[in-house]
Amino acid sequence: MNKNGLILEVDRIDKQFDTVHAVNRISFSVARGEVLGVLGPNGAGKTTAIRMILGIFDPDSGEIRTDLDGRSGRVPKERTGYLPEERGLYDSARVLDLLVYFGELKGMPKAAARERATDWLDRFDLTDWKRSKVEKLSKGMQQKVQFIASVLHRPDLVVLDEPFSGLDPVNQDLLKEIVRGLRDDGAAVLLSSHQMNLVEELCDRIFLIHRGERVLYGGLDAIKEAHGEHAVRLRFRGDGGALAGLQGATEVDLEEGRASFRLTGGVTPDDFIREIPEDIEILALHVDRPPLHDIFVHTIEGDYEAR
Repeated sequence: MNKNGLILEVDRIDKQFDTVHAVNRISFSVARGEVLGVLGPNGAGKTTAIRMILGIFDPDSGEIRTDLDGRSGRVPKERTGYLPEERGLYDSARVLDLLVYFGELKGMPKAAARERATDWLDRFDLTDWKRSKVEKLSKGMQQKVQFIASVLHRPDLVVLDEPFSGLDPVNQDLLKEIVRGLRDDGAAVLLSSHQMNLVEELCDRIFLIHRGERVLYGGLDAIKEAHGEHAVRLRFRGDGGALAGLQGATEVDLEEGRASFRLTGGVTPDDFIREIPEDIEILALHVDRPPLHDIFVHTIEGDYEAR
């Protein structure tokens, strides 16, 4: 394991179940202070890969390396935090007692676990529920408790599988803030989610898996630059018909006072803006690469067509 800040190296891991090749020799890494988005459609192999990283499954071949315990090897459980997509809470347990129990399982002294759990419950506005049984909590509350359990022991590697499930927009924003805080404190975060807008806000790099194979991997900005032309959204005043035939624009979508365009390869935003007729009054203009959602869909659909 090299000493460049990497927390985890996944090297050509492979897993097959009977006739299903769930993971096919995939490789990636994640470093301290980084959020890596692990993405893919349902059945792509994400969960199998995560379970191999966590030691739930053994890979048929390949290696998973870390040096968190001072020697190269598998990821030590006490240094990892895992938020599964399926909740793993005990319905009849009381919230604070359950969190203290999970903290002790990760090696925390009971008093320290209780103090830290109390602080987390306050941060998530769950103090009034700390003596309640889990079964009395709403879906969103249970998700917050499960998240607390995954980070209570301050792990070096945090694996979050659909962490925003069941959360309202206010709590989604709070969780985004906390994930950024984990990153800034030096944790390595693996984030798996189908909510592409949230992934785009949080992730430094992206790993996209489909049919068990790696199909995209790299920095988010580089992926957006390599996999799509600029998208332009325009609010304007004037005759929209004059915008329909602008050179260098495709996928034109016009409605009253609004327009969106996809620029063809080689056409810069500056080139496009110069083509807008002078009698069109621009009220607002937004230029960006296509959103991650579009790249995800086009990549997966293209892979289906290729096969």
